[in-house]
Amino acid sequence: MPAPRRTKAGTTVLAAISVLLLAPLSAPAAQAAPGAPAHARVGVRDECSSPSINRLQKWLASGEGTTVPSTGSLLLPEGDGYAAKIVFQNNEWHVAVVWLGNQFDAQADLGHSAGFWLTYSADDDFYVQLRPASHWSGGDKWLTRIPATGGQLVRTFFPFDAGSWTWLPELGQPQYSFASALTEARGLVFVGKTPNSLDFRELLIDGYRPPCR
Repeated sequence: MPAPRRTKAGTTVLAAISVLLLAPLSAPAAQAAPGAPAHARVGVRDECSSPSINRLQKWLASGEGTTVPSTGSLLLPEGDGYAAKIVFQNNEWHVAVVWLGNQFDAQADLGHSAGFWLTYSADDDFYVQLRPASHWSGGDKWLTRIPATGGQLVRTFFPFDAGSWTWLPELGQPQYSFASALTEARGLVFVGKTPNSLDFRELLIDGYRPPCR
């Protein structure tokens, strides 16, 4: 579903308006994306009292790879909300983490979720890993490629379809199924091996409403 926005009168309007402000959808999967059910919809007034994007409060630089910032929160004020921004430097693996339950030891059952909307810009391709609680550490995770946007903001849907997720020989093959990872999802982890400037404005997961902490 398209991201809500607030008008000057303080009401929220749905996605069709926001799409006009963005570049065209960048992946074929986006065209068949479902709308989120009512209980998963997040408006400006429904954000957490502390900085968040779609109620996700923990956007973190992990300290792995040379990044700006090197550690800590990626969230910065942007308009009437927040953006998560990080720069990957050098040709090495970099890691940026989103905790889905807004604390490390929380997890979410995404087994019935169709996928997630991402509004972002990127100078180069990178990946997002789905990391389960039982296999959190290490690079041997299920992942999907996120295309470069030429530095322009785009809005794309990434389905939780096992056929759309793979693994990289360099990082190792997961020793668990993608379906099992969905049922105990602790985080979405953005990784990349090339210099890149990343700017995230939306991460809206179908059927899931993160708890504010």
